[in-house]
Amino acid sequence: MSVTEKTRLVHEEVKPKIGSRVLNTKEELLAGTLGSEIRELLEQRGVLVFPSVNFTNEEQVAFTKTLGTFAPERKGDPEEISKITIDVKENPAAAEYLKGSLYWHIDGTMNDVPILASLLSCHKKAAWGGNTGFCNTYAAWEELPEDRKAELDGLRAIHGVWPTVFYYDPEPSLAKLKGMQGVGENELPLVWKHKNGRKSLVIGCTTLRVLDKTDGESAQIIHGLREWATQDDFSYSHEWTVGDLVIWDNTGTMHRAEQYDLDSGRMMHRTKLEGEEPFA
Repeated sequence: MSVTEKTRLVHEEVKPKIGSRVLNTKEELLAGTLGSEIRELLEQRGVLVFPSVNFTNEEQVAFTKTLGTFAPERKGDPEEISKITIDVKENPAAAEYLKGSLYWHIDGTMNDVPILASLLSCHKKAAWGGNTGFCNTYAAWEELPEDRKAELDGLRAIHGVWPTVFYYDPEPSLAKLKGMQGVGENELPLVWKHKNGRKSLVIGCTTLRVLDKTDGESAQIIHGLREWATQDDFSYSHEWTVGDLVIWDNTGTMHRAEQYDLDSGRMMHRTKLEGEEPFA
């Protein structure tokens, strides 16, 4: 009688409070049998690195589908790779918008249900810089002093795309400002109570103000929490090698592209998983 040995998920810790490297082969990952274990590890660790896995576009899409429901970039779009680059020749529509990605944020703060996760693969490195930074907003919340948690729990904040403009263009034109403001605003909890029983912080460069606080108090809360959440214990900066794939839990981390040569043609390919849980 033959016995088929079950493929096990092979991984190692990157840092104590964030990140794991997954060391399985491409073939094992594409088989689909590890999907549920990868999802569990992603929730626990926030960020998963698949070093030099060298997925093709088709393989990245297929792997994404083993983890959940593939999320198209825009409604009605086919299931395809999104090119993430500031090169206007490659991505003219998003080049300006993506400048905001250089600052700490959570994707989807303008939606009631944000995406679950993003999968990013490196196809061309920047000439210098270009790491992607991550921080664990679950761990950041859990490590706050209890009296600080009591002060923050229950607060709500207004988010928008337009506050991000001032991070990279302190004196924007009125036309640019109005265009960004046209996207609208969204009210979200400052502390997200998840269905898994854990809590995480909902902050980043889209956060405009905290409700029922003065402007000064609001700014101190927003920027103080960002400073706390992005400290070394809770954060990880991934230095890319061409062929790497990284997944991050968008519901329990913030991320940012770190400064790099904007003329170097840095090219990343992204797929996403549809959200499964509303902000609450």
